[in-house]
This record gives sequence, C-alpha cells and structure tokens, in this order.
Amino acid sequence: MGCSSCGTKSGGGCSPAGCKSNGTCGTSGCNALNVYDWFRDMELPEDFVRFNIVEVRFKGSRKEYFRNTGNLELYNGDYVVVESSMGNDVGTVSATGEIVRLQLKKLRIPEDSDRIRLLVRKASDKDIEKNEEAKSKENATLERARTIAFGLNLQMKISDIEIQGDGRKVIFFYTAEQRVDFRELIRLYADEFRMKIEMRHISYREEASRLGGIGVCGRQLCCSTWLTDYKQVTTGAARIQNLSINMEKLAGQCGKLKCCLNYELDLYVEAMDAFPKAKIVKLDTVSGVAYSRKTDILKKLMWFAYEDNQTWIALNVDQVKEFMEDNKQGKQVPALQEVAAASQVMEAVSMAQPEMIGNSELLSEDLELSAEIRRQREAKSRGNDRGRDRNRNPHSQNKPNPNRGGEQQNRPPHQHKGENRGPRPDRRGPRPPHPGNRNDRRGPGPGPTNKPD
Repeated sequence: MGCSSCGTKSGGGCSPAGCKSNGTCGTSGCNALNVYDWFRDMELPEDFVRFNIVEVRFKGSRKEYFRNTGNLELYNGDYVVVESSMGNDVGTVSATGEIVRLQLKKLRIPEDSDRIRLLVRKASDKDIEKNEEAKSKENATLERARTIAFGLNLQMKISDIEIQGDGRKVIFFYTAEQRVDFRELIRLYADEFRMKIEMRHISYREEASRLGGIGVCGRQLCCSTWLTDYKQVTTGAARIQNLSINMEKLAGQCGKLKCCLNYELDLYVEAMDAFPKAKIVKLDTVSGVAYSRKTDILKKLMWFAYEDNQTWIALNVDQVKEFMEDNKQGKQVPALQEVAAASQVMEAVSMAQPEMIGNSELLSEDLELSAEIRRQREAKSRGNDRGRDRNRNPHSQNKPNPNRGGEQQNRPPHQHKGENRGPRPDRRGPRPPHPGNRNDRRGPGPGPTNKPD
C-alpha cells in the first residue's frame, strides 16, 4: 500500500506500507492521520489567492496550524521550521490550501487567531539533522523522567515526551485521575535535563492515540490512524446492538468504551423503529402465552417460547405486530408452531446456520448430565451405607449378653480385630457349672467324675 505523497514511485509502483520516510511521506507509515485534499484536482482561477495557512504535523497525533507569510510553495510531506513558544521546531506539512480552511472551521479556530504562529522556512539538511539528534534522546529522557516522578510518589503517569527540534524545550504528556502538584517535579526536571519544561495533561484516548497499538480486530487503532475527534460512547450503544455488558470486551486499550461502538449505532437505531416498543412482548395463543426471548435486529426476527416449552420459534416483525393487534381486540392467535411463515423462517435460519445447536439439544444434554450426576450420588450414598453397617457390627459384638454373669459383662472389648480368637461367643457350647460360682444362674449340670486312685 502506498500514498500519493510518498514520492518514491518508480516504474508505476511505490514503497510498501510504512515506508519510514523513504520518500517525502514523513508520517512513518502510509495512512497514519493523513489528510486527503478534496480540492487538489480542481482548477482554480488565475487571480485566486491561495490560502496562506498550512497544517503541520509533529510527533504522534499532534497537529498545529501556521501562517505562511512568505508564500512558500509547500507540498504534503515537506519538512518546515516553525515558531514555538521558545525557539523553533521542525515538523512536516500535512495539508495545504482550501482544505485547511475547512479544518479551521471544524475546530472553531478563527483565521486571525493569535494561536496561529508563523512558518519560518523550509527545513535545511542541518535542521533535519539537529531534529533527528534531539529525537534520539527521547527514550533515555523518558526513562529518567519516570524514575524521578516515581521517587516523588506522584499519582500520575508520564506516557510520552517530545523534544523540540532545536533541543531547547521538552513537552511531557501525562495522564492522571486528579489534579497533581508537580512544582517540585518541574524543578528537578529543569536541573536534570537543562531544557524548558512543559507539562501537558492528556486524556486516556489521546494517550492511546499517541502510543498506538493493535486492536482486537487485528488492525491499528482508529485513533492513531484516522480518527481525530473522540465522541462520547455510552453503554446504551452496546445495549441497542444487543451486546453483553462486559467491560473487558467493550473497553479498548485506553480503558474506555471502544469508539467503534458508535460506527453502526445509527443503523441499529433506525432498524429498532420497526420493532414493538413494549418492554415485555408476549402473544396470547391457543396453546398458551408465548414470551419474546431474543431479537435479531438486522434480520427483523423475534424469537418466542412458551413457559412450559423451551423450543424457540421465530416470527417476522410484521407478524408479531399483527398478532399483537389481534390480542388487543381480545382474539387468540393460532399456536406458533402451526404458523406457516414462522416455520419457513426457522427452516431458512437452520439452513443458513447448520452448525448452530438447538435449544432442545442443549436441554437434552443437560438432562442426561443431571441424570448421570444423580446416579453417581446414589451409588456413593449406597457405598457409604454399607461402610456404616460394617462399622456397627464390631460394636454390636462387644455388647454384654444379659444371659451371662457379671464376669462376662465386665470383660473389655476385643482390641485385635484381625486376630483369630476362636469361635464367636454365640456359637460356643454350654459352659459347665462351677461349684464356687454363686452367680451362675444356669441349672445344675453333670458333676465332676471321681477317678479312682
């Protein structure tokens, strides 16, 4: 891609995008805040006096206007030396002629304003070399300036700096949430850099415009390429376009709402006039009351569903208005599934987007998942019940038997569960009576036999 003011055309071609001033572009990239002159192909009268104010661009998106009192023949991309508040500065011409008059009217700057300084001359090789030497010091100066500001614990962020072409003045661009007292900071900067210090507060959008970057769309930021006026963007623009209010997705690199939310806003506002104005749209049908679930503004479709059925049915806006008029007259409309136009719309939508998953499929998957989770919980609870039953059995073995004497009741429970200690107590045979045990409640058994000596 090339621009008409590149000056590197050879054999009908041009340098690739971002020619880095190989020709007379001077913008470090073709189509970075360039101005298209709509009057350049017009033939002007012979006695016509050319407009003597030119637009000069400096680093980033900063543009100012200067008076060409010497009637120099200037073209877009020419390096010029202009007046500043202290000394001279070097910039590139971005617009000349009648287009500049329109720019002044747009910015509401009078042609005889004192803000318009003089254009001194075209820049020489020595001026350009001195300007490049000053620009080469900006990175080191910016790093040192941030270190000093951080040491003073000031609630501000120095985003960019710009050293004047003659090296006598430096402009610090900063952002801050509230007013900052940087008088001590200016004294430290003056002692450190030995230049005139100017602190210029900019907004977060202007900061993104100066620094540049790549947006989520994959292109360069609009504010750093062509957008010069920042209009107010509200969350209402996102709601009208049926966008979810997620600030992480709606905010740009500046932390504010994206400017592109306003690009198609007028189209959506115009299309919304065809939809019903009611906040809750419902239709009284023979199958019940159907409520609006979704709206497709560009296709002019409204999706309805019954309370006991989650199948969404698409209706055209004109049909919805007709059914609402019938409801106002006390008439019930046919079931939405039986409406031929609605079925045709749904077929067209399903054919256009075959990869979309229907709501019924999602619900069936949810039911299957819920049933599987319920089965797992029931199996787990049954396993826990078995474990509790096994834990109860050892304790039940150690309970005292009321049919046994006191000695059996005072026995300690078995401590060694895995040791084989003979048969269970309830499986033992009858115990023979002991003559000295008075607590033995069992009947008399066979006495001991007297063996002969």
